[in-house]
Amino acid sequence: MKIRFILFMILIVIISSRPNVAKAQDTVWRVFDVGRLDSINSTILKEKRLLQVFVPQSYKPGSTEKYDVLYVLDGGNWNTGLINKVQRFVEGEGYMPPTIVVSVLGIDRIKDFTPTHIDDWKTSGGAANFLGFIKDELIPYINKAYPSNGDNTIWGHSLGGMFVINAMLNEPKTFKSYIAVDPSLWWDNLYIQKIAPGKLPALAGSNITLFMSGREGKDGEGMRIASMDTVLEKMAPAGLTWKHINYPDETHSSVRFKSIYDGLKYSYGWHNGQIEFHPMNGIVSKDKPLKVWYFGDTTKAYYTLDGTQPTISSAKVLPEINITDATKITVKQFTNRSRYDKIKTGEFTAGNALSPVSKQKNIQAGGFHYAYYEGKWDSTTNFKNLKPQQEGITTADFDADKLPRKNDFALVIDGLLQTKEDGYYIFVLDADKDSKLYLNNKLLIQWKGSYSNRTYSYILPLEKGYYPFRLEYLHTHEDFKLKLSYLTPGILNTKEPIPIPVDLQYRVGDK
Repeated sequence: MKIRFILFMILIVIISSRPNVAKAQDTVWRVFDVGRLDSINSTILKEKRLLQVFVPQSYKPGSTEKYDVLYVLDGGNWNTGLINKVQRFVEGEGYMPPTIVVSVLGIDRIKDFTPTHIDDWKTSGGAANFLGFIKDELIPYINKAYPSNGDNTIWGHSLGGMFVINAMLNEPKTFKSYIAVDPSLWWDNLYIQKIAPGKLPALAGSNITLFMSGREGKDGEGMRIASMDTVLEKMAPAGLTWKHINYPDETHSSVRFKSIYDGLKYSYGWHNGQIEFHPMNGIVSKDKPLKVWYFGDTTKAYYTLDGTQPTISSAKVLPEINITDATKITVKQFTNRSRYDKIKTGEFTAGNALSPVSKQKNIQAGGFHYAYYEGKWDSTTNFKNLKPQQEGITTADFDADKLPRKNDFALVIDGLLQTKEDGYYIFVLDADKDSKLYLNNKLLIQWKGSYSNRTYSYILPLEKGYYPFRLEYLHTHEDFKLKLSYLTPGILNTKEPIPIPVDLQYRVGDK
Protein backbone atom coordinates (compact mmCIF):
# COMPACT_ATOMS: atom_id res chain seq x y z
CA MET A 1 0.00 0.00 0.00
CA LYS A 2 2.87 2.37 0.82
CA ILE A 3 4.41 2.01 -2.65
CA ARG A 4 1.03 2.52 -4.32
CA PHE A 5 0.44 5.69 -2.31
CA ILE A 6 3.85 7.10 -3.30
CA LEU A 7 3.15 6.32 -6.96
CA PHE A 8 -0.18 8.14 -6.70
CA MET A 9 1.47 11.20 -5.18
CA ILE A 10 4.15 11.28 -7.89
CA LEU A 11 1.50 11.19 -10.60
CA ILE A 12 -0.25 14.14 -8.94
CA VAL A 13 3.05 16.07 -8.95
CA ILE A 14 3.66 15.24 -12.63
CA ILE A 15 0.19 16.33 -13.70
CA SER A 16 0.28 19.53 -11.65
CA SER A 17 3.71 20.57 -12.94
CA ARG A 18 3.12 20.11 -16.66
CA PRO A 19 2.15 23.57 -17.91
CA ASN A 20 5.17 25.85 -17.81
CA VAL A 21 5.64 28.55 -20.40
CA ALA A 22 8.94 30.41 -20.57
CA LYS A 23 10.10 33.19 -22.84
CA ALA A 24 13.65 33.45 -24.16
CA GLN A 25 14.31 36.74 -25.96
CA ASP A 26 11.59 36.87 -28.64
CA THR A 27 10.91 33.14 -28.76
CA VAL A 28 8.14 31.57 -26.70
CA TRP A 29 8.82 27.95 -25.83
CA ARG A 30 6.99 25.43 -23.69
CA VAL A 31 8.78 23.40 -21.03
CA PHE A 32 7.36 20.20 -19.57
CA ASP A 33 8.92 19.00 -16.32
CA VAL A 34 7.85 15.42 -16.91
CA GLY A 35 10.47 12.85 -16.16
CA ARG A 36 10.36 9.13 -16.56
CA LEU A 37 9.01 7.36 -13.49
CA ASP A 38 11.40 4.47 -12.84
CA SER A 39 12.32 2.12 -10.03
CA ILE A 40 15.07 -0.20 -8.88
CA ASN A 41 14.87 -3.24 -6.65
CA SER A 42 17.67 -2.82 -4.13
CA THR A 43 19.37 -5.88 -2.74
CA ILE A 44 21.30 -3.72 -0.29
CA LEU A 45 18.24 -1.90 1.07
CA LYS A 46 15.95 -4.92 0.62
CA GLU A 47 13.24 -2.72 -0.87
CA LYS A 48 12.05 -1.18 -4.10
CA ARG A 49 13.14 2.43 -4.61
CA LEU A 50 11.36 4.85 -6.89
CA LEU A 51 13.06 7.37 -9.15
CA GLN A 52 12.06 10.11 -11.53
CA VAL A 53 14.62 10.71 -14.28
CA PHE A 54 14.75 13.87 -16.41
CA VAL A 55 16.92 13.76 -19.53
CA PRO A 56 17.87 17.03 -21.29
CA GLN A 57 15.16 18.27 -23.61
CA SER A 58 17.68 18.38 -26.45
CA TYR A 59 18.29 14.64 -26.21
CA LYS A 60 16.99 12.55 -29.10
CA PRO A 61 16.50 8.79 -28.61
CA GLY A 62 19.20 6.90 -30.46
CA SER A 63 21.64 9.79 -30.19
CA THR A 64 25.20 9.07 -29.07
CA GLU A 65 25.18 12.19 -26.89
CA LYS A 66 26.13 11.58 -23.25
CA TYR A 67 25.45 13.80 -20.24
CA ASP A 68 26.54 14.49 -16.69
CA VAL A 69 24.11 13.31 -14.02
CA LEU A 70 22.79 15.25 -11.01
CA TYR A 71 21.41 13.06 -8.20
CA VAL A 72 18.86 14.86 -6.01
CA LEU A 73 18.12 13.53 -2.53
CA ASP A 74 14.67 14.04 -1.02
CA GLY A 75 13.40 13.87 -4.60
CA GLY A 76 9.98 14.90 -5.82
CA ASN A 77 8.70 18.32 -6.75
CA TRP A 78 9.77 19.88 -3.42
CA ASN A 79 13.44 19.77 -4.39
CA THR A 80 13.66 18.41 -7.93
CA GLY A 81 11.02 20.75 -9.33
CA LEU A 82 13.03 23.73 -8.13
CA ILE A 83 16.34 22.23 -9.22
CA ASN A 84 15.06 21.53 -12.74
CA LYS A 85 14.11 25.16 -13.22
CA VAL A 86 17.33 26.60 -11.79
CA GLN A 87 19.47 24.06 -13.66
CA ARG A 88 17.92 25.08 -16.98
CA PHE A 89 18.63 28.73 -16.18
CA VAL A 90 22.25 28.03 -15.20
CA GLU A 91 22.69 25.98 -18.36
CA GLY A 92 21.09 28.69 -20.49
CA GLU A 93 23.49 31.27 -19.08
CA GLY A 94 26.44 29.11 -20.11
CA TYR A 95 27.59 28.01 -16.66
CA MET A 96 26.99 24.26 -17.02
CA PRO A 97 26.15 21.69 -19.70
CA PRO A 98 22.83 19.90 -20.34
CA THR A 99 22.39 17.44 -17.50
CA ILE A 100 20.37 14.37 -16.56
CA VAL A 101 18.55 14.91 -13.25
CA VAL A 102 17.78 11.84 -11.15
CA SER A 103 15.20 12.50 -8.45
CA VAL A 104 15.81 9.93 -5.70
CA LEU A 105 12.45 9.55 -3.98
CA GLY A 106 12.51 8.87 -0.27
CA ILE A 107 10.86 6.42 2.10
CA ASP A 108 12.57 7.11 5.44
CA ARG A 109 15.02 9.99 5.20
CA ILE A 110 16.10 9.68 8.83
CA LYS A 111 17.23 6.11 8.23
CA ASP A 112 18.79 6.81 4.82
CA PHE A 113 20.73 9.99 5.59
CA THR A 114 22.06 9.56 9.13
CA PRO A 115 25.45 7.88 9.64
CA THR A 116 24.95 6.86 13.28
CA HIS A 117 22.09 5.74 15.49
CA ILE A 118 20.62 8.07 18.10
CA ASP A 119 18.00 6.65 20.44
CA ASP A 120 15.65 9.59 20.02
CA TRP A 121 15.67 8.97 16.26
CA LYS A 122 14.43 5.42 16.16
CA THR A 123 15.27 4.51 12.57
CA SER A 124 18.53 6.47 12.36
CA GLY A 125 21.88 5.06 11.30
CA GLY A 126 21.29 3.67 7.79
CA ALA A 127 23.53 6.01 5.75
CA ALA A 128 26.17 3.36 5.04
CA ASN A 129 23.59 1.09 3.40
CA PHE A 130 22.01 3.98 1.49
CA LEU A 131 25.41 5.10 0.22
CA GLY A 132 26.12 1.54 -0.87
CA PHE A 133 22.80 1.49 -2.72
CA ILE A 134 23.65 4.71 -4.57
CA LYS A 135 27.22 3.71 -5.40
CA ASP A 136 26.78 0.03 -6.26
CA GLU A 137 23.20 -0.18 -7.55
CA LEU A 138 21.67 3.15 -8.52
CA ILE A 139 24.59 4.75 -10.40
CA PRO A 140 25.39 1.56 -12.40
CA TYR A 141 21.70 1.31 -13.31
CA ILE A 142 21.51 4.95 -14.47
CA ASN A 143 24.74 4.54 -16.46
CA LYS A 144 23.25 1.52 -18.24
CA ALA A 145 19.68 2.73 -18.80
CA TYR A 146 20.27 6.41 -19.59
CA PRO A 147 22.78 8.44 -21.69
CA SER A 148 25.19 9.10 -18.81
CA ASN A 149 28.85 9.97 -19.33
CA GLY A 150 29.84 8.89 -15.81
CA ASP A 151 30.41 12.35 -14.27
CA ASN A 152 28.08 12.72 -11.29
CA THR A 153 26.96 15.40 -8.84
CA ILE A 154 25.00 14.78 -5.63
CA TRP A 155 22.75 17.40 -4.03
CA GLY A 156 21.25 17.22 -0.57
CA HIS A 157 19.54 19.53 1.91
CA SER A 158 19.50 19.42 5.72
CA LEU A 159 20.00 15.76 6.76
CA GLY A 160 20.53 15.13 3.04
CA GLY A 161 23.29 17.75 3.08
CA MET A 162 24.99 15.91 5.93
CA PHE A 163 24.71 12.70 3.91
CA VAL A 164 26.41 14.44 0.98
CA ILE A 165 29.46 15.36 3.09
CA ASN A 166 29.51 11.90 4.68
CA ALA A 167 29.48 10.39 1.18
CA MET A 168 32.39 12.60 0.11
CA LEU A 169 34.45 11.51 3.11
CA ASN A 170 33.73 7.80 2.71
CA GLU A 171 33.38 7.35 -1.07
CA PRO A 172 35.03 10.41 -2.66
CA LYS A 173 35.35 8.88 -6.13
CA THR A 174 31.61 8.30 -6.48
CA PHE A 175 30.85 11.91 -7.46
CA LYS A 176 32.74 14.75 -9.13
CA SER A 177 30.81 17.38 -7.15
CA TYR A 178 29.13 17.44 -3.75
CA ILE A 179 26.53 20.11 -2.94
CA ALA A 180 25.48 20.25 0.72
CA VAL A 181 22.70 22.76 1.43
CA ASP A 182 22.37 23.85 5.07
CA PRO A 183 23.67 20.45 6.19
CA SER A 184 22.71 19.17 9.65
CA LEU A 185 26.26 18.94 10.93
CA TRP A 186 25.08 19.15 14.54
CA TRP A 187 24.22 15.47 14.23
CA ASP A 188 25.46 13.16 17.02
CA ASN A 189 27.73 15.68 18.71
CA LEU A 190 29.45 16.76 15.45
CA TYR A 191 30.05 13.22 14.21
CA ILE A 192 31.03 14.36 10.69
CA GLN A 193 33.55 16.90 11.99
CA LYS A 194 35.11 14.22 14.18
CA ILE A 195 35.67 11.70 11.40
CA ALA A 196 36.75 14.28 8.80
CA PRO A 197 40.43 14.63 9.87
CA GLY A 198 40.97 10.90 9.39
CA LYS A 199 39.15 10.81 6.05
CA LEU A 200 40.32 13.97 4.28
CA PRO A 201 43.88 12.82 3.44
CA ALA A 202 42.41 10.12 1.19
CA LEU A 203 40.86 12.84 -0.98
CA ALA A 204 44.27 14.08 -2.18
CA GLY A 205 44.38 14.21 -5.96
CA SER A 206 40.70 13.37 -6.27
CA ASN A 207 39.85 16.53 -8.24
CA ILE A 208 36.40 16.89 -6.70
CA THR A 209 34.44 19.93 -5.52
CA LEU A 210 32.41 20.55 -2.37
CA PHE A 211 29.94 23.40 -2.05
CA MET A 212 28.46 24.02 1.41
CA SER A 213 25.85 26.64 2.12
CA GLY A 214 24.36 27.89 5.35
CA ARG A 215 22.51 30.81 6.90
CA GLU A 216 23.59 33.79 8.92
CA GLY A 217 22.16 34.21 12.38
CA LYS A 218 21.50 32.02 15.41
CA ASP A 219 19.57 29.34 13.53
CA GLY A 220 22.30 29.06 10.94
CA GLU A 221 24.96 28.76 13.64
CA GLY A 222 23.00 25.90 15.13
CA MET A 223 23.67 23.77 12.07
CA ARG A 224 27.37 23.81 13.13
CA ILE A 225 28.64 24.25 9.58
CA ALA A 226 31.34 26.67 10.70
CA SER A 227 33.12 23.91 12.60
CA MET A 228 33.32 21.84 9.40
CA ASP A 229 34.61 24.90 7.60
CA THR A 230 37.40 25.13 10.19
CA VAL A 231 38.36 21.48 9.63
CA LEU A 232 38.53 22.04 5.88
CA GLU A 233 40.64 25.16 6.24
CA LYS A 234 43.19 23.20 8.23
CA MET A 235 43.13 19.86 6.46
CA ALA A 236 41.59 20.04 2.98
CA PRO A 237 44.11 18.34 0.65
CA ALA A 238 45.14 19.40 -2.83
CA GLY A 239 42.56 17.97 -5.16
CA LEU A 240 39.56 19.03 -3.07
CA THR A 241 38.19 22.37 -4.23
CA TRP A 242 35.64 23.69 -1.76
CA LYS A 243 33.58 26.73 -0.94
CA HIS A 244 31.33 27.74 1.96
CA ILE A 245 28.72 30.51 1.74
CA ASN A 246 26.43 31.83 4.50
CA TYR A 247 23.38 33.63 3.12
CA PRO A 248 21.75 36.48 5.07
CA ASP A 249 17.99 36.72 5.60
CA GLU A 250 17.20 33.15 4.56
CA THR A 251 15.34 30.30 6.23
CA HIS A 252 16.26 26.62 6.35
CA SER A 253 13.93 26.14 3.36
CA SER A 254 14.52 29.31 1.34
CA VAL A 255 18.29 28.83 1.38
CA ARG A 256 17.81 26.06 -1.19
CA PHE A 257 17.15 28.48 -4.05
CA LYS A 258 20.41 30.46 -3.94
CA SER A 259 22.32 27.32 -3.02
CA ILE A 260 21.18 25.50 -6.15
CA TYR A 261 22.30 28.36 -8.38
CA ASP A 262 25.63 28.98 -6.69
CA GLY A 263 26.30 25.30 -6.09
CA LEU A 264 25.80 24.28 -9.70
CA LYS A 265 27.92 27.18 -10.95
CA TYR A 266 30.70 26.35 -8.54
CA SER A 267 30.63 22.66 -9.40
CA TYR A 268 31.69 23.43 -12.95
CA GLY A 269 33.68 26.64 -12.59
CA TRP A 270 33.06 27.54 -16.24
CA HIS A 271 33.34 31.27 -15.57
CA ASN A 272 30.87 31.85 -18.41
CA GLY A 273 31.64 32.66 -22.00
CA GLN A 274 34.24 31.38 -24.41
CA ILE A 275 37.94 32.07 -24.59
CA GLU A 276 38.09 35.22 -26.67
CA PHE A 277 41.15 37.11 -27.76
CA HIS A 278 41.79 39.45 -30.69
CA PRO A 279 43.51 39.55 -33.04
CA MET A 280 43.20 35.78 -33.39
CA ASN A 281 45.88 35.37 -36.08
CA GLY A 282 48.14 37.55 -38.17
CA ILE A 283 51.53 38.78 -39.28
CA VAL A 284 54.00 40.44 -36.94
CA SER A 285 56.70 42.74 -38.34
CA LYS A 286 60.27 42.59 -37.13
CA ASP A 287 60.94 45.12 -34.38
CA LYS A 288 57.25 46.11 -34.35
CA PRO A 289 55.58 44.27 -31.45
CA LEU A 290 51.83 43.97 -31.34
CA LYS A 291 49.31 43.32 -28.60
CA VAL A 292 46.77 40.54 -28.32
CA TRP A 293 43.77 41.64 -26.25
CA TYR A 294 41.99 39.11 -24.07
CA PHE A 295 38.24 39.73 -23.74
CA GLY A 296 37.23 36.54 -21.92
CA ASP A 297 37.18 35.76 -18.22
CA THR A 298 40.77 35.49 -16.99
CA THR A 299 39.83 33.31 -14.00
CA LYS A 300 41.83 30.09 -14.20
CA ALA A 301 43.04 31.05 -17.72
CA TYR A 302 46.69 30.41 -18.61
CA TYR A 303 48.70 30.75 -21.82
CA THR A 304 51.89 29.78 -23.64
CA LEU A 305 53.63 31.34 -26.64
CA ASP A 306 55.49 28.29 -27.93
CA GLY A 307 52.58 26.11 -29.02
CA THR A 308 52.66 23.87 -25.95
CA GLN A 309 49.49 23.21 -23.99
CA PRO A 310 49.23 25.45 -20.92
CA THR A 311 49.13 24.11 -17.38
CA ILE A 312 48.24 25.88 -14.16
CA SER A 313 51.97 26.60 -13.85
CA SER A 314 51.98 28.56 -17.12
CA ALA A 315 51.68 32.33 -17.33
CA LYS A 316 48.30 33.63 -16.23
CA VAL A 317 46.31 35.39 -18.93
CA LEU A 318 46.33 39.19 -18.73
CA PRO A 319 44.10 41.66 -20.56
CA GLU A 320 47.02 42.35 -22.97
CA ILE A 321 49.68 39.92 -24.21
CA ASN A 322 52.72 41.22 -26.13
CA ILE A 323 53.76 39.44 -29.34
CA THR A 324 57.25 40.28 -30.64
CA ASP A 325 57.98 37.51 -33.15
CA ALA A 326 56.53 34.45 -34.84
CA THR A 327 54.30 32.94 -32.16
CA LYS A 328 51.68 30.30 -31.57
CA ILE A 329 49.62 31.52 -28.64
CA THR A 330 47.63 28.88 -26.77
CA VAL A 331 45.11 29.83 -24.09
CA LYS A 332 43.51 27.30 -21.79
CA GLN A 333 40.78 27.95 -19.27
CA PHE A 334 40.62 25.36 -16.52
CA THR A 335 37.28 24.38 -15.04
CA ASN A 336 36.42 22.22 -12.05
CA ARG A 337 35.87 19.32 -14.46
CA SER A 338 38.66 18.66 -16.94
CA ARG A 339 36.13 17.33 -19.44
CA TYR A 340 35.02 20.92 -19.94
CA ASP A 341 38.37 22.72 -19.98
CA LYS A 342 38.53 25.15 -22.89
CA ILE A 343 41.47 25.79 -25.21
CA LYS A 344 42.10 28.11 -28.14
CA THR A 345 45.12 28.89 -30.28
CA GLY A 346 46.27 31.73 -32.53
CA GLU A 347 49.06 31.73 -35.11
CA PHE A 348 51.24 34.77 -35.75
CA THR A 349 53.87 34.52 -38.47
CA ALA A 350 56.80 36.86 -39.00
CA GLY A 351 56.64 38.96 -42.15
CA ASN A 352 56.78 42.33 -43.82
CA ALA A 353 54.01 44.73 -44.71
CA LEU A 354 51.96 43.80 -47.77
CA SER A 355 52.82 45.91 -50.78
CA PRO A 356 50.03 48.02 -52.30
CA VAL A 357 49.18 47.88 -56.00
CA SER A 358 49.17 50.78 -58.44
CA LYS A 359 46.00 52.79 -58.56
CA GLN A 360 44.05 51.95 -61.69
CA LYS A 361 42.73 54.76 -63.87
CA ASN A 362 39.17 53.46 -64.17
CA ILE A 363 38.37 52.84 -60.50
CA GLN A 364 35.67 54.74 -58.67
CA ALA A 365 35.25 55.45 -54.95
CA GLY A 366 31.97 55.10 -53.09
CA GLY A 367 31.64 51.37 -52.53
CA PHE A 368 32.89 47.95 -53.55
CA HIS A 369 31.21 45.90 -56.26
CA TYR A 370 28.98 43.08 -55.07
CA ALA A 371 27.47 40.03 -56.77
CA TYR A 372 24.58 38.02 -55.27
CA TYR A 373 24.14 34.30 -56.02
CA GLU A 374 21.18 32.20 -54.90
CA GLY A 375 21.72 28.59 -53.86
CA LYS A 376 23.75 26.50 -51.44
CA TRP A 377 27.51 26.90 -51.79
CA ASP A 378 30.66 25.62 -50.15
CA SER A 379 34.31 26.63 -49.88
CA THR A 380 35.19 25.00 -53.22
CA THR A 381 32.84 27.15 -55.32
CA ASN A 382 34.47 29.31 -58.01
CA PHE A 383 32.08 32.24 -58.40
CA LYS A 384 34.03 33.70 -61.33
CA ASN A 385 32.39 31.14 -63.59
CA LEU A 386 28.84 31.79 -62.32
CA LYS A 387 26.29 34.39 -63.30
CA PRO A 388 24.87 36.33 -60.33
CA GLN A 389 21.16 36.97 -59.83
CA GLN A 390 21.90 40.53 -58.76
CA GLU A 391 24.82 43.00 -58.82
CA GLY A 392 25.37 46.37 -57.23
CA ILE A 393 27.54 48.65 -55.11
CA THR A 394 28.10 48.57 -51.35
CA THR A 395 27.04 52.15 -50.80
CA ALA A 396 26.41 53.59 -47.34
CA ASP A 397 22.86 52.20 -47.28
CA PHE A 398 23.83 48.70 -48.45
CA ASP A 399 22.43 46.00 -46.14
CA ALA A 400 22.91 42.26 -46.74
CA ASP A 401 19.69 41.61 -44.78
CA LYS A 402 17.75 43.38 -47.54
CA LEU A 403 18.84 40.95 -50.24
CA PRO A 404 16.03 38.77 -51.69
CA ARG A 405 16.81 35.68 -49.60
CA LYS A 406 17.28 35.30 -45.87
CA ASN A 407 19.51 32.25 -46.29
CA ASP A 408 20.98 29.92 -48.95
CA PHE A 409 22.80 32.58 -50.92
CA ALA A 410 26.31 33.84 -51.54
CA LEU A 411 27.50 37.43 -51.59
CA VAL A 412 30.83 38.21 -53.25
CA ILE A 413 32.21 41.69 -52.55
CA ASP A 414 35.36 42.84 -54.36
CA GLY A 415 37.31 45.93 -55.32
CA LEU A 416 40.23 47.96 -53.98
CA LEU A 417 40.67 49.06 -50.38
CA GLN A 418 42.53 52.31 -49.81
CA THR A 419 44.72 52.65 -46.72
CA LYS A 420 45.88 56.10 -45.59
CA GLU A 421 48.33 55.11 -42.83
CA ASP A 422 51.30 52.81 -42.47
CA GLY A 423 51.07 50.33 -39.63
CA TYR A 424 49.01 47.48 -38.21
CA TYR A 425 45.43 46.90 -39.38
CA ILE A 426 43.03 44.44 -37.76
CA PHE A 427 40.16 43.06 -39.84
CA VAL A 428 37.17 41.77 -37.88
CA LEU A 429 34.55 39.47 -39.43
CA ASP A 430 31.27 37.94 -38.32
CA ALA A 431 29.96 35.70 -41.07
CA ASP A 432 28.75 32.16 -41.81
CA LYS A 433 30.41 28.82 -42.43
CA ASP A 434 33.33 28.85 -44.91
CA SER A 435 33.04 32.55 -45.68
CA LYS A 436 36.44 33.98 -46.70
CA LEU A 437 38.19 37.34 -46.55
CA TYR A 438 41.13 38.06 -48.90
CA LEU A 439 43.50 41.00 -49.17
CA ASN A 440 46.07 41.09 -52.00
CA ASN A 441 44.78 37.60 -52.83
CA LYS A 442 46.01 36.45 -49.41
CA LEU A 443 43.44 34.54 -47.37
CA LEU A 444 43.17 36.33 -44.04
CA ILE A 445 40.09 34.70 -42.52
CA GLN A 446 38.07 31.58 -43.25
CA TRP A 447 35.06 31.63 -40.91
CA LYS A 448 34.50 28.38 -38.98
CA GLY A 449 32.55 29.80 -36.08
CA SER A 450 29.46 28.97 -34.05
CA TYR A 451 26.86 30.63 -31.85
CA SER A 452 29.44 31.05 -29.11
CA ASN A 453 32.36 31.95 -31.40
CA ARG A 454 31.10 34.38 -34.00
CA THR A 455 33.85 36.96 -34.36
CA TYR A 456 37.12 36.26 -36.21
CA SER A 457 40.01 38.69 -36.57
CA TYR A 458 43.36 39.06 -38.32
CA ILE A 459 46.17 41.61 -37.91
CA LEU A 460 48.78 42.56 -40.50
CA PRO A 461 51.04 45.49 -41.37
CA LEU A 462 50.04 47.58 -44.40
CA GLU A 463 51.49 50.58 -46.17
CA LYS A 464 49.60 53.54 -47.59
CA GLY A 465 48.00 52.65 -50.89
CA TYR A 466 45.48 50.37 -52.60
CA TYR A 467 44.91 46.66 -51.97
CA PRO A 468 42.78 44.16 -53.89
CA PHE A 469 39.92 43.21 -51.58
CA ARG A 470 37.55 40.23 -51.78
CA LEU A 471 34.94 38.87 -49.39
CA GLU A 472 33.01 35.67 -50.12
CA TYR A 473 30.05 35.44 -47.77
CA LEU A 474 28.30 32.06 -47.90
CA HIS A 475 25.03 32.40 -46.02
CA THR A 476 23.17 29.26 -44.97
CA HIS A 477 22.05 30.05 -41.43
CA GLU A 478 19.68 32.95 -40.88
CA ASP A 479 21.01 33.66 -37.38
CA PHE A 480 24.57 34.31 -38.60
CA LYS A 481 24.79 37.85 -39.94
CA LEU A 482 27.50 39.50 -42.00
CA LYS A 483 29.48 42.15 -40.16
CA LEU A 484 32.83 43.44 -41.45
CA SER A 485 34.86 46.09 -39.64
CA TYR A 486 38.46 47.05 -39.04
CA LEU A 487 40.91 48.92 -36.85
CA THR A 488 43.40 51.27 -38.50
CA PRO A 489 46.73 52.28 -36.93
CA GLY A 490 45.28 55.54 -35.70
CA ILE A 491 42.46 53.91 -33.71
CA LEU A 492 44.14 50.62 -32.84
CA ASN A 493 44.38 51.36 -29.13
CA THR A 494 40.67 52.10 -28.86
CA LYS A 495 39.90 48.41 -29.47
CA GLU A 496 36.73 49.61 -31.19
CA PRO A 497 36.47 48.40 -34.81
CA ILE A 498 34.61 50.57 -37.32
CA PRO A 499 33.02 49.81 -40.70
CA ILE A 500 35.30 50.44 -43.66
CA PRO A 501 34.38 53.97 -44.81
CA VAL A 502 32.63 53.99 -48.17
CA ASP A 503 35.00 56.61 -49.55
CA LEU A 504 37.88 54.13 -49.06
CA GLN A 505 36.07 51.43 -51.04
CA TYR A 506 36.82 51.36 -54.79
CA ARG A 507 35.46 49.40 -57.70
CA VAL A 508 36.34 49.15 -61.36
CA GLY A 509 34.42 51.87 -63.17
CA ASP A 510 32.54 49.73 -65.70
CA LYS A 511 30.95 47.56 -62.97
